[in-house]
Amino acid sequence: MRWSERQRAMLREMGVPPFWPEVSADAVEDAAPVAAAPSAAADVPVAQPAPVLKAVAQERVAAPVVPKRPVEAKPVVASSAVAELGARPAGIEQMDWPALREAVAGCQACGLCQSRSQTVFGVGHPQADWMIVGEAPGEQEDKMGEPFVGRAGQLLDRMLHAVGLTRAEAPADKQVFIANVLKCRPPANRNPLPQEVAQCEPYLLRQMALVQPKVMVAMGRFAVQSLLKSTEPIGRLRGRVHHVQGIPVVVTYHPAYLLRNPADKALAWDDLCLAREVLQQRT
Repeated sequence: MRWSERQRAMLREMGVPPFWPEVSADAVEDAAPVAAAPSAAADVPVAQPAPVLKAVAQERVAAPVVPKRPVEAKPVVASSAVAELGARPAGIEQMDWPALREAVAGCQACGLCQSRSQTVFGVGHPQADWMIVGEAPGEQEDKMGEPFVGRAGQLLDRMLHAVGLTRAEAPADKQVFIANVLKCRPPANRNPLPQEVAQCEPYLLRQMALVQPKVMVAMGRFAVQSLLKSTEPIGRLRGRVHHVQGIPVVVTYHPAYLLRNPADKALAWDDLCLAREVLQQRT
């Protein structure tokens, strides 16, 4: 069976390998004299393939060339999230702890509500001196409903212990409050989308207003960008004190980043020491 160039192009688009022999026009011309020579073994002339090959070559030249479309990445997640934005519950800025927790648990303000196992509200003392803000729940956080679990959570616990703090039951000056910018896990732990962060932001702001911490530590790029409204890298923002709603904010690296880059743990220790100095100045 002979394939036209249009059929070949269609097969290439479908990813079917070219199992037919490719014959060039030069090969046709070169083959014609040899094919036309009489057979020395018999008086009967051999088959003449040259006209057939020429016809195939002419057909390939005359057939319109179908350009192969480039394969483009499909922003399925981004377009889906944008299309599925919904309304937030009314009156978040006036909610108390039980009402805020209930609002977060039933939130359908973005498409993340469809893929989460449960929301991750936050844990810790409701009037803690320290407030830790992370980025978004991961797989383990989504399963347990608590921020900073797994290896990153273990490292955070060691960091807190080094400055005399804990997430376990303790007085307000010893027990921290931990929350994330996003209350739902992005699928496959992808980066949060700006629309998702914007939809979830009022919950975090209300948590800050209820806790009224004396110092906050923002961990990770998305936590920093959400709180400070800045696109500068953490390396340029750390080492100094920022303010959000009158609350001092110290910027540092996320524990998950520190696990991949242990050399920067010394910088994170400096950031915690800076936060402790800010707290001591306010007490």
